[in-house]
Amino acid sequence: MRILFLSFYYQPDLCAGSFRNTSLVHALQQQLPKESCIDVLTTLPNRYSTFSADALSYEKQDAVQIYRIALPSHNSGMIDQSKAFMVYARNVLKLVANQQYDIVYASSSRLMTATLGAYIARKKKIPLYLDIRDIFADTLRDVLPKKISWFFEFLFSQVEAWTVKHAATVNVVSEGFIPYFKERYPKLQLSRFTNGIDDEFLHLQPNVSEPIDRKIIQVLYAGNIGEGQGLHHIIPTLAKRLEGRVSFKIIGSGGRLEQLKSAVTAAGCQNVELCAPLMRAALIEAYQNADVLFLHLNNYDAFKKVLPSKLFEYAAMGKPIWAGVGGFAAEFTNKNIPNSGVFSPCDQEQAMQAFASLTLITEPRHLFISNYARVNIMRNMAANLMQVVRKN
Repeated sequence: MRILFLSFYYQPDLCAGSFRNTSLVHALQQQLPKESCIDVLTTLPNRYSTFSADALSYEKQDAVQIYRIALPSHNSGMIDQSKAFMVYARNVLKLVANQQYDIVYASSSRLMTATLGAYIARKKKIPLYLDIRDIFADTLRDVLPKKISWFFEFLFSQVEAWTVKHAATVNVVSEGFIPYFKERYPKLQLSRFTNGIDDEFLHLQPNVSEPIDRKIIQVLYAGNIGEGQGLHHIIPTLAKRLEGRVSFKIIGSGGRLEQLKSAVTAAGCQNVELCAPLMRAALIEAYQNADVLFLHLNNYDAFKKVLPSKLFEYAAMGKPIWAGVGGFAAEFTNKNIPNSGVFSPCDQEQAMQAFASLTLITEPRHLFISNYARVNIMRNMAANLMQVVRKN
């Protein structure tokens, strides 16, 4: 059996897609028949323009061949990202031109990797397994100016329909996506294997409850700093209101980093520290040193369907979680993660109330960890993918 595995991000890159897909490849290795092969076609680390990690352009790990494609330097803008993807797509098509596979797996948040997978699967007449991490056409309506959003939403809706209709199975990472896909594609074979907690975090939860008694509470956010997170709308205000009581540490990079810096400066905040992205070991240390873990999504309708992968990392640490999320993410957090203060995105009054509701204690979340260990989720997802191969 030979699997073509498309993921724009893969280890050692720093993002949810990288962590998720690396884990799935490991799970597939445990289940593949002998003499099988997985060709992973990905990119050299490029998630953040301010961060790079050493990686080989070609690497063989037992039955896995990893091809990492070099991309031109780019930032988070749509034009730069489109140019980078075109370089990736051209190289992928060259690499697979004369190869035979039994299935194409494609993981995508911005749709185009999924569309590339659909094109290859159709051309080679093999099944396609899609892993959808975001609904791109839906997101465009919120993040683009209204004058042009209708056009791009229509365009990508057509691309999405063409892509999805070529898939044997579509997996979604959030249950909040299911109504969207069922309404538009009633005959679609859907599965739901969520994000989860990686092995590095499973042993980090505390064994016993410990109170947090620091005079100035250390609040940490780690992740992308883009329009989707909207940190520039909420952090400066909260930091100013909580001056003398709370300090904020923001680790990451993205398209709204400069705007966040400007907003923090304009508000006169002395209690906000902005740090570059960290490798995972250093990031875990930062989590352990924090008192409260902060999460925020911008106030867009599309984000009411998502389930941020960051929630799973945060929950494993046993720290109080301060989360500005709505829709399905809010429901999931309130239902599954004890000691979480949830507030409506960009609402500073609710945010203050949510912070006040937190119990300043670090404590284990045994049930959550047993339910959402990534290794178990990916084992089941790998088995599902193997079933698709056998059926086709």
